[in-house]
Amino acid sequence: MQHNHILSYSIWLPILAGFAMLMMGSDCKANFTRWLALAFSLLAFAITLPLYTQFDFAKGAFQFEEMLPWIPSFNVNYHLGIDGISAPLILLTSFTTVIVVIAAWEVITKNIAQYMAAFLIMSGLMIGVFSALDGLLYYVFWEAMLIPMFLVIGIWGGENRVYATIKFFLYTLLGSLLMLVAFIYLYHQTGSFEISDYYQLPLSLKAQVLIFMAFFMAFAVKIPMWPVHTWLPDAHVEAPTGGSVVLAAIMLKLGGYSFLRFAMPIAPDAAHYLSSFMITLSLIAIVYIAFVALVQKDMKKLIAYSSISHMGFVTLGFFIFSQLGLEGAMVQMISHGFISAAMFLCVGVLYDRMHSRQIADYGGVVNTMPVFAAFAVLFAMANSGLPGTSGFVGEFMVILAAVKHNFWVGFLAATTLIFGAAYSLWMVKRVFYGDIANMHVADLKDINKREFLMLAILTIMVIGLGVYPKLITDFTHTSAIQWLSHMAVSKIPAAGL
Repeated sequence: MQHNHILSYSIWLPILAGFAMLMMGSDCKANFTRWLALAFSLLAFAITLPLYTQFDFAKGAFQFEEMLPWIPSFNVNYHLGIDGISAPLILLTSFTTVIVVIAAWEVITKNIAQYMAAFLIMSGLMIGVFSALDGLLYYVFWEAMLIPMFLVIGIWGGENRVYATIKFFLYTLLGSLLMLVAFIYLYHQTGSFEISDYYQLPLSLKAQVLIFMAFFMAFAVKIPMWPVHTWLPDAHVEAPTGGSVVLAAIMLKLGGYSFLRFAMPIAPDAAHYLSSFMITLSLIAIVYIAFVALVQKDMKKLIAYSSISHMGFVTLGFFIFSQLGLEGAMVQMISHGFISAAMFLCVGVLYDRMHSRQIADYGGVVNTMPVFAAFAVLFAMANSGLPGTSGFVGEFMVILAAVKHNFWVGFLAATTLIFGAAYSLWMVKRVFYGDIANMHVADLKDINKREFLMLAILTIMVIGLGVYPKLITDFTHTSAIQWLSHMAVSKIPAAGL
């Protein structure tokens, strides 16, 4: 069962590195602190690479498993393992942490060690969520990662950071408490916190619906689904650039991943029973939130709402219960991780220079920042689903699956290709094109080597995944087949409901 403890290293190395940086305090030189954080993040990323190189793509079961007793009296274990659903998300997490460290290089000038430490610790905790195969272990990682994000927004955020961070914390914490209730109920039924035991537990439809709704409250807030999405725009607007990147690229994916790992396979009959409800909520997110994005005056808010709309595709792909939809949703999760990170970094580049996120304060940026404008327009196109970019592949796969499921569901989902282009192009036209709007824009300097590096890396990922999505579908294919076969078997006891 042991596999070189790669998962443990992936989790605990960034966490320990983060605590080591906290202990350094603020006395160390700024440059040394930055280089040290970059070295730690690169090492953490390198440790996760064997999860790709040594992954058995033909195997649907969990791999790289580790099992140690944790609280034996309650049958709680330190049980880790990954499959084709969690492995790409772990790699995305460790990769994004490197980008965040580079993004903060010259921008964060106060409490640098603490800022970098928060992201390293958060990276380890999020990898823990993606790896945990024990319910209580998963819950501990899930709750713990709120703390560093709470601090990042609350300390390095904007003017209304306290309001935004408390709203973020309360929404996610209250949703999670119902998830804990579900775990306690399942523990009483099985005497275990093992996910594999929960998968085999026969449950009446009523019990499944209650369990599903308890999980739903936690995961819908995290994605976030309409109507529990209102914390996200506030959190994004007030968060520093690095906080927005991690929030959009990884934290939203925790909700989607958790639907696949917990809510749906533990209560498969309830998932089928409530699928129309979930598809309706997904379509409202895709269509209605896209209209909301159209009227935003703040660039960060526009991208935040577009994230909610795009994550609607993920839940839509899950609840169609088809292989094409499921794999499309997985590609969409990874793709959105790259594109949303890139777009928030682009807003960060402008904000660092002009200290404004208002679209009205810009205009004609292409005249003074042509290299940056090329990157920003590419990412905006990818966000609207341009073929050849990763933004197209996942959405197209989910739309195809939706049309096979129900033409009108597919039709409504496809409207996002129009609305996505509308709000993305609306922002691009007003910010980048036309005459130079004012003296502040006239004084702008194009991106430096550090900014070019982080945007170029993300460009490679966005175009690479758009041209060759097999990088993700190879991961997910066998696990998707196994997941769907599990979902097809009823768990309602033979005696009846």
